[in-house]
Amino acid sequence: MKILMLDNEFPPLGGGMGTANQAVLREFAKKPDLHVDLITSALGGRSEFERFAEQISIYKVPVWNQNIHHSSNRELALFTIQALVKAYHLHRRNGYDFSFAWSAVPAGAVALVLNDLLGLPYYVWVSGPDIPGFEKRYQRLYPLITPMLRRIWKKARRVIAKCPEEVEMIRAVDDSFPIEIIENGVDLEHFSPPDDRSLDGALRVICSARLIERKGQRHLIQAVHRLNQEGFDVNLELVGDGDAMNAYRQYAASLGLNGKIAFSGYVPREHIQEHLQQAHVFALPSYNEGMALAALEAMGCGLPVVLTRTGGTGTLVEDGVNGFSHDWEDVEALTAALRRFAQDRGLVTRMGAASRQRALPYGWEELAEKYLDLFERN
Repeated sequence: MKILMLDNEFPPLGGGMGTANQAVLREFAKKPDLHVDLITSALGGRSEFERFAEQISIYKVPVWNQNIHHSSNRELALFTIQALVKAYHLHRRNGYDFSFAWSAVPAGAVALVLNDLLGLPYYVWVSGPDIPGFEKRYQRLYPLITPMLRRIWKKARRVIAKCPEEVEMIRAVDDSFPIEIIENGVDLEHFSPPDDRSLDGALRVICSARLIERKGQRHLIQAVHRLNQEGFDVNLELVGDGDAMNAYRQYAASLGLNGKIAFSGYVPREHIQEHLQQAHVFALPSYNEGMALAALEAMGCGLPVVLTRTGGTGTLVEDGVNGFSHDWEDVEALTAALRRFAQDRGLVTRMGAASRQRALPYGWEELAEKYLDLFERN
C-alpha cells in the first residue's frame, strides 16, 4: 500500500495534529508492506528531506515560519502551493493508492486538487479548527471557507473525526457524507506514572497546552487565585508557549501570584512526561477540543483530570471517578474541582489510578490498526 500524507505541521512545528501524525507514522513504520511519503513544512527557509524509516520519507517545503506553534495565513498559502507541486510530481513518479490529509485546510485542499487533476482518492482527518464554529478567533473566516470545506469533505473517501462532538459539529454544516471516528492516542510506555508520586506540600496543578485564549488558562489562573485566597496552598505550572503568554504573565502578577504560577514555556514533547510526573492534577479549561492529546498524556502519567465539557471529554472523564468536568468559563466549578484535591490528597491517588486505566485502550498501536482497517474497507 502506497500512501501520500499531507500535513502542514510536524514536530517540532505545531501542536496535537503533528504529534498524532508522528505517532501514526511510528506505528506504520512497523508494517513492511506500507510505503508512506509525507509532505510537511520545513523549520526554516530551505527544503529538507528526512528518512523517517526504511519505507517512510518526509519531504519538507519552506514556508519561512515565524512561529513554531501555529501557521500564519501566508505560511498556509505557501504550504498549499508548494505541497501541491511536490505532491503532483511524487504521485506521477510513485503512483500512490490514495492521499491522507491531516486537516481540511490546507492539506485537504491539496488532496482535493490532486483528486480533480489526477483522480487520486483521499481521506481527510478533522483537526478541530477546520470545523466552522470550533475556533472563536476564526468566526469571520468560517463563512468564507465553508463552501470549500463542504467540497473537501464530500469528495473524500472518508472524513475522520476524533469524537462524537466533532461529528455533531460537522453534521451541523453538512450531513451528506460518511464520517468515521478514530480517537486520539497516547504512548503508554513513555507517558507512564512515576514510581513514587509525592503528595506532600502544595497541590501541584499542571496544564500543558498552547497559551491561547481558546485553551482557557486565564480561568485556571483565576481558580488558583481563589484557592490561595481561601488558604489552600496551590501551585500551577503552565507548560507551553503562545500568543497569550505575556498577557497571562501580567494577569498572574496583578493577582499577586508570583511564586505560585510557573510559566515553563515550550517543552519538547519527549520531556513533557517529566513535568506531568511531578504534578498532582491536570486541568485544561478549553473552549473547544477534538480529543485533547495533552489530557490523554496526563492520564497515561496517572493524573486525575479536570476538563471542560467539550469534544472528547465524555470519553476521557467519568465524573467523580478519574476527574471532573465543567462548563466553559465556569470558574466556580473549576475552583470547586481543584478544591476537592487540595482537601483530599488520597483523591489524587485514587483518581489518578483510574485515569491510567481509562487511558489503556488508547495506545497508538491499537489506533494505527483502526486506520489500516479503514483503508482496507474503503
